[in-house]
Amino acid sequence: MTRNAAVLVTGMSGVGKSTALAGLAQRGYATVDTDDGTWIEIVDGEPLWRESLIDELLSRRRDGPLFVQGTVANQWRFYDRFDAVVLLTAPTDVVLDRVRRRTNNPFGKTAEERARILADIAETEPLLRRSATHEVDTSRPLPEVIDALVDIAETPVTRAVPPPASAGSGS
Repeated sequence: MTRNAAVLVTGMSGVGKSTALAGLAQRGYATVDTDDGTWIEIVDGEPLWRESLIDELLSRRRDGPLFVQGTVANQWRFYDRFDAVVLLTAPTDVVLDRVRRRTNNPFGKTAEERARILADIAETEPLLRRSATHEVDTSRPLPEVIDALVDIAETPVTRAVPPPASAGSGS
C-alpha cells in the first residue's frame, strides 16, 4: 500500500471507531468521521453515505494516509476505492459497557438501542467481516489499536478487497 492509502474503518456501534479516529488525528493523520457533518443522508429510514461527497473525498490528492470511519449500507460501493477495509470488533460485553459509559454519542442508552446493537453484531458484523481486508480487536489498549491501523495503512495488502457485502448502520 502506498503512503497515501485510503483506509475505511468500519464496525458496529461501540467498538471504538470514533475513539480510534480521534487517536489517529492526534498523531497527525488525516481522518474523516462520516457520522459527523453532512456525509450521511437518511433515505427511507436508512443512513447512507452521500455518494457524491464520498467520491469527492476519495478523489482528493493526499500527502499521507486518509482514515475514513463509517458503517452504512452503501459503503460497499466504495470498497474498490479504499486500499484497506478494516473491521473493528470487540467482545459484546465490552461493546455494551462502552455504549453505556460513553458521553460523545447518545446511541445505545436505551434497551431498544442496545437490542439493535446486538442484532447488528449478529447480522451485520459477519457481512462486514467477509468484506474486510483486516480485522482489529479493540479490546486491547487504544495505542495498540492505533498502531495496528497505521501499520495497515503503511503495509501493502496481499489480497484484493473481497466482493461487496451489504452493511447496515453501526452508529
